[in-house]
Amino acid sequence: MDIEGYAKRGLVRGDKSLKEKLAQRILEIKNISQKHAEKIASAVIVEARATLDPKSEILKPICSGVTMGDFGVGSRGMGDFYTHEKIAEVIGKTSAVVDSSHLDDSGVVRAGGQYLVVTIDGMHSRLSDFPFLAGFHVARAALRDVYVMGARPVAMLSDIHVADDGDVAKIFDHIAGITTVSDLTGIPLITGSTLRIGGDMVIGERMTGGVGAVGTAENLTARIQAKPTDVIIMTEGAGGGTVSTTALYYGMHELVDETINLKFIDACEALFDAGLVEKIHAMTDVTNGGVRGDAKEIARTAQVKLVFEEEKLRALVNKKVLTMLDKLEIDYLGVSLDALLIIAPPEYADDILECVRRKGVAVDIVGKVVDGKGAELIVNGKIRDFTPRFRESAYTPIKKLVGEKTPKNFDVMKTAVDRAAAQAIAKKKRVVEILGQLHHE
Repeated sequence: MDIEGYAKRGLVRGDKSLKEKLAQRILEIKNISQKHAEKIASAVIVEARATLDPKSEILKPICSGVTMGDFGVGSRGMGDFYTHEKIAEVIGKTSAVVDSSHLDDSGVVRAGGQYLVVTIDGMHSRLSDFPFLAGFHVARAALRDVYVMGARPVAMLSDIHVADDGDVAKIFDHIAGITTVSDLTGIPLITGSTLRIGGDMVIGERMTGGVGAVGTAENLTARIQAKPTDVIIMTEGAGGGTVSTTALYYGMHELVDETINLKFIDACEALFDAGLVEKIHAMTDVTNGGVRGDAKEIARTAQVKLVFEEEKLRALVNKKVLTMLDKLEIDYLGVSLDALLIIAPPEYADDILECVRRKGVAVDIVGKVVDGKGAELIVNGKIRDFTPRFRESAYTPIKKLVGEKTPKNFDVMKTAVDRAAAQAIAKKKRVVEILGQLHHE
């Protein structure tokens, strides 16, 4: 619980009984005396009041009036993709080989004559109560994002934040999950950060964090390299954090075991060992909004059309996982399957298929790249639209309640988000100009 946010909202409302209410909220979580809770509440209100209305331009936050939840940020759909496009605008043009504007899995710069590939992945927000599982899946995700750029990972780093009342053991459990992947792949976890969420101002047991990875490459397999006439190949997928969350919160805990594997990494290593990575135009992991989301991003970045065969895609989803998703009426094409998607010239398809299958990983050609825009799905011989929904497939009870439909005021919200991004860019430019002048005096 964010007690600082609670206090600020109360101060804005002019709540006369704010201290008493806040003390009660604190007592719901902390096993302390009434007197101590009231002292904490008083201190929180003092700090909240002091920062409620900052005057400095640097301190004054930019506000769009659009919330993360309403716009679907983090929900791997239209609102989330739009926000990431705006993030790239705020960052601006960089000297990187691959940066945020490419909507790729990782960023790339030149260093020492090689490509240096860097990525960061946040742990699944619903796995806070399952630290080991969260650590395993986020570590695997970070390594995937390096591999699909045509790079071999060389190191990992972690960032862990646990709220004030969280057990210290959560840190160790989470690190154990990360280093399980590390030990099995030989890619070391070499540094990190451990902090409390919000310091003294967030109470409860919530945990969050992320894992980063760094790799090196001779050649890149970025999405922008996808070309017409290429074939689309996909490996089997059983999901990761998302599928685990579905299984956990629908009481199907035994299905979590299906997600604990390194098949994606095995497939990538096999392609590297066989010298086939340099023959591949683009790779990605099926995560952001499922195949629907990845197809949209690749098509937009490479300015091509992707055509998929639904029957081929369905056959590569872990049977137990697919049964669960079908039973719960969750669109398997709109959730993270953690499969490897390869886009390559057709003359190398057989070699790629044979190489991956030798590692015991199922794989098949699931589509093709053609001239055009967007993506299509062929179902029983008929072409279906394949655009992502406003949010990824609703895969927990609360997500089903929130829904996947595009809000009627989405265009209005986009305008507000555009304005906020423009304000952030202008703010950055003003500060850069001021500091630039001081630096040269």
